Formats: sequence, C-alpha cells, structure tokens
Amino acid sequence: MNGNEYIYFLGNASLTLRMVEYLQRANHLPVRFMTVIHQIDGWIVKVKMEEALNEQQDGDFRAFGIEHGIPYKPENRLQMALWSLEIGESPIEVMRRYQVAVVSHGSPEKSDIEAFRQQFTRGLGYCPETLA
Repeated sequence: MNGNEYIYFLGNASLTLRMVEYLQRANHLPVRFMTVIHQIDGWIVKVKMEEALNEQQDGDFRAFGIEHGIPYKPENRLQMALWSLEIGESPIEVMRRYQVAVVSHGSPEKSDIEAFRQQFTRGLGYCPETLA
C-alpha cells in the first residue's frame, strides 16, 4: 500500500458499511474512488485517494482500517481486476473476466452494499456470516 492507495480485507458487510460511512463523512480526505469486492470469506475494500495523504491523515486512516479489517495484498487475479476497474473497464466486464463479485466501484455508496447483501441473502435463503 502506498500513500494514496489502501486495501483492506473486512470480515463482514457491517464493517464494510462502516468504512463507507466513514469515507462519506470524511470531507477532509481526497477520495478518488472506492472499490468493494465480495468474496466467500469476506470483503476486499480498496480506497484510492486523489493524492497522498499527509502523515496525520495517513496514520488516522490506517488506524481506522486496521480497527475494521486487515491490510490486504491481493493475489494477481484480484489485482488485475482492481486495476481493470481503475482504468475504466465496466464492472460487468471485470466480473466476467476475473470471476469476482464487484459490489461497488466509484464514490462510496452504502446502497450498493445493502442491495448486494439483500439480493445474495434472498438467493440463498439465509444470511451467511460475511453478509451480517
């Protein structure tokens, strides 16, 4: 992770929603985009800033991230999916090519995560721990 890109693994939807809420309230952070990918065992959240944060902002954001998840180094396939989204490929194309569930890409939106959670849970007929 460099000074303008942060990737975390979060255990469930509630933690992911907290990250979104934090970024929506943090007007002082120059968020360029947020990408949320759901995996069977949890959520991958990538936050890219317009520019590197100052030392205080970087430390505060890293502390928040570590409170809610763990810093994550994506494997190659996921790294390629994240990069493809960043250069403007459509989430549908990225999902098809890399077999990942892109829940959200762009400005942080709670509704994307909530809709995904409802749809997934409805399809299964129960709520797995990662969607709680």
